[in-house]
Amino acid sequence: MIGYYNYTVILTYLSLVSSVIGMFLAVGCGGNPSHPEYAIICLMVSGLCDMFDGKVARTKKDRTDSEKKFGIQIDSLCDAVCFGVLPAIIGYSVGMNDWGDLPILVIFPLCAVIRLAYFNVAEEERQKKTSENRKVYEGLPVTSVALILPLLYSFHKDIGSEWFPTVYGGALLLIAIAFITRFKVKKPSMKTMLGFIGVGVVELVWMLYKTKMS
Repeated sequence: MIGYYNYTVILTYLSLVSSVIGMFLAVGCGGNPSHPEYAIICLMVSGLCDMFDGKVARTKKDRTDSEKKFGIQIDSLCDAVCFGVLPAIIGYSVGMNDWGDLPILVIFPLCAVIRLAYFNVAEEERQKKTSENRKVYEGLPVTSVALILPLLYSFHKDIGSEWFPTVYGGALLLIAIAFITRFKVKKPSMKTMLGFIGVGVVELVWMLYKTKMS
């Protein structure tokens, strides 16, 4: 079979599966209504998987160069779907369905793909020069949407159905610009990543609470 099949890519594949499910939940399927709130949860699950897939992969000490390159490529391809396409589909499901919204819904995944492709090239060049782990990122990592957008969505009832699509679209545009803007972001430590998980749990509880109260 084509590809590399071992435990190092399981979390990456689970991240993609979660996002594809989120897409169906966002638009509704089989006559079921749209559920963007569940799609947001799928986005958070994808973010959680992506947070640890690299660390899991590095536990396999005998990875070949081909396996390492495959890991980089498959991670970015899945990230393009999870954190580029899914947020745009969620935007459509919350009301960004006019022609005027189309440019943002196109620009967002495009900027995500540009950033991920640039990261692949830069990472391959970096690994030729050093075996040390990356210390900083250039631009806003695409996985950041797994924290930013759930927090924003948790206030959709407060913002109101009339204005929320505009606010969500504005957020997508700003995030897209940050994806391809050249600035340094320190790679989070394990302690910081655990803090992100804590923030994500709080966001999830808050979002479920707000949904139940509405």
